[in-house]
Amino acid sequence: MPAHDHSNNIIINDLHVHYGATIALNGIKGEIEPGSLTAVVGPNGGGKSTFIKALAGILKPSTGGIIHQCKDTCDSAYLPQYTAVDHDFPVTVEEVISMGLWRKIGAFKGFSKDNRALIHKATRQVGLEGMEQRLIKTLSGGQFQRMLFARIILEDSSLIILDEPFTAIDVHTSEALIKLIEDWHKSGKTILLVLHDLQMAKKYFDKTIILARECIAWGDTKKVLTEDNISLSYQNLLRGPS
Repeated sequence: MPAHDHSNNIIINDLHVHYGATIALNGIKGEIEPGSLTAVVGPNGGGKSTFIKALAGILKPSTGGIIHQCKDTCDSAYLPQYTAVDHDFPVTVEEVISMGLWRKIGAFKGFSKDNRALIHKATRQVGLEGMEQRLIKTLSGGQFQRMLFARIILEDSSLIILDEPFTAIDVHTSEALIKLIEDWHKSGKTILLVLHDLQMAKKYFDKTIILARECIAWGDTKKVLTEDNISLSYQNLLRGPS
């Protein structure tokens, strides 16, 4: 196997994020390899969502930073938590999915025949064919997540960041979406995903980061996801930042 090219890593450089006087992340350091599939786990309130928002450029670090050492493209696609999206906004399934093309063609341009073919293909891939004109407020939790995954497909970004994508969905949908994530991984995309299901992390993810305001462990999932590290993460969160 060829040696890994560290010049294309994402480097987290002593990352601190504060919300007023509250420390959300304290001195996070590490590197994310291109093409890796990483689960971000830890207790509630441990800074998981804050970490990936900083990684996606949505949240500005208080100190420290994140360096994307991309050789070619350095684009990212971000899927927020289910509860962070306005489900009552009057848009259709097709309109939300088509937003995945905005970066390439602009938000106010019409879609070509080829664009519409891509939208249809992504819709079919996630199992929502025939539901394109439904308002998003009529969707179940699983259908809603499938729609957001279709948008991610169209973005076709090299870095995909997902915040708790399996919350409030059924087992069948979870299995379909994890299959999509595996396909993205096989195509060489870098994927980070906030996850609560540790068994899923062990089964599908080669790398794991455990956060509890600080980085408790970071590395190969089999070595990181131990009872001692999980226990330490809860102890660290209860103890507060050092």
